[in-house]
Amino acid sequence: MIFTTYWFIAFSVLVVAVFHLLPRADWKLGFLGAACLVFHAHFAGPAGMAPIIVMMIATYLAGISGQRGAQLAAMALSVFALCFYKYIYFIVGSVVDPWSPELATHLRNLASAAMPSAPPLGISFFAFEFIHYLYEVRKGGEPIRSPLKFLLFSIFFPSLVAGPIKRYRQFLPALEDGSRGFRLENLGEGLFRISTGFVKKVVFADNVNLYVEAYQPDFATMSILGRWILLGAIGGRILLDFSGYSDIAIGVARLLGITLPENFNWPYLAKNLQEFWQRWHISLSLWIRDYIYIPLGGGHYGVPRRILNALVAFALCGLWHGPDWHFVSWGVFHGVGLGICASYAKIPAIGPVLRKQIFEREPLVGLVVTQVYVLIGWLLFFYPVHEAFQMARLLFGQ
Repeated sequence: MIFTTYWFIAFSVLVVAVFHLLPRADWKLGFLGAACLVFHAHFAGPAGMAPIIVMMIATYLAGISGQRGAQLAAMALSVFALCFYKYIYFIVGSVVDPWSPELATHLRNLASAAMPSAPPLGISFFAFEFIHYLYEVRKGGEPIRSPLKFLLFSIFFPSLVAGPIKRYRQFLPALEDGSRGFRLENLGEGLFRISTGFVKKVVFADNVNLYVEAYQPDFATMSILGRWILLGAIGGRILLDFSGYSDIAIGVARLLGITLPENFNWPYLAKNLQEFWQRWHISLSLWIRDYIYIPLGGGHYGVPRRILNALVAFALCGLWHGPDWHFVSWGVFHGVGLGICASYAKIPAIGPVLRKQIFEREPLVGLVVTQVYVLIGWLLFFYPVHEAFQMARLLFGQ
């Protein structure tokens, strides 16, 4: 991972030091913009930078144009770029290959000729942030007119790889605040968050991962208790790993005086699935809510429509994590759970009893049910669908 390389550490130290030594705010922002370009060029390379630059220019020009058609076209460009660079082989294999293998082979060859050796660095985050920006501008938000500030919003290096997903109306004031001068509390907070992130990632997550890799092949022969312990380790690994990356990103930004949104808030203490998604990968779940679930109608058209909207939104959330059906299945699994969580209390006779007599009176029951559901879901996230179902069955016996 980029954050744990010596290059990233040395680069961050140099950028933070020079940023605070520069005497003027405009010099600070100019230097930071150049540093972000160097960072992106180093890790993405020319082939990986080219599509992002095209998306960035199109988004910037569409935003300041005031033309709704241009903004819609730029949003479509971001969607197309995300689908092509990250999902083209998945789409061809899932949609075209079943009825025309020859055409699928031809399309794969065409895609390979235009594809860099790896998908552009952070393409998912770029696409989501650009779509968010244009959506808000189309609704009447003030566009970013400064090319430098738009560049910094687009490729701010601490959040480039693993988020959090930024909102431009929050980021621009934070950027201005950071450029005004050095504050000691930012140094302390930033170093604390970076240290916390490295401990989570290097000390705990990496060692838990060794345990998972060593014992997962023996899952079928373990005791039931051993299987549940391994499942807990899988859940702990992804939390420590991902929240560790978020802590490092937030900490490096804070060293620059810039506050990024929080991404995790003790999700394994959630007492229902809705609360879990208010605590887990917060910037993504809010994006899914605001730009997919609510535009689809949210919960305004009855329970069946609410469940359908949740299924669509979280299927796309799952697909965002990777081009494979097990990610889609994980998203659908959570969409079903959220639909049940939002509507179970309306079931005649049973629903009110469950809500008032069990979940409200005994919050621990809700916490256990929620976390068992979440942990079983991680099997779909990490393993092929058939293997995940087999492992889930083994959690409850042979």
